[in-house]
Amino acid sequence: QVELVESGGGLVQPGGSLRLSCAASGSIFSINVMGWHRQVPGKQRELVASTSGGRISYADSVKGRFTLSRDNAKNTVYLQMNSLKPEDTAVYYCNVLITRIGGGLADYWGQGTQVSVSS
Repeated sequence: QVELVESGGGLVQPGGSLRLSCAASGSIFSINVMGWHRQVPGKQRELVASTSGGRISYADSVKGRFTLSRDNAKNTVYLQMNSLKPEDTAVYYCNVLITRIGGGLADYWGQGTQVSVSS
């Protein structure tokens, strides 16, 4: 079993910053992909940023404002969000694709953390 613990959401004014973190623990042989998605009510969940094999990709809407980083020793991924806009308001979900101890791939989601950008 794998557990994802998210933290860092909250309420911030437009132009402000927040940092999300997601720590993975459990029966993990290796982590293949780590990333963040977000969802607003009535819309599909969308990819915000992800990292795999040392490469990082971002949604066009957050390029230049958000920075994804990863601490392999801690199995933790961070999302630094700067210059936040009201349209960034959403529930943010951590997602990992792992190789399990003993083999096999598995996909896990965090419980979600609310990010609200409002004056």
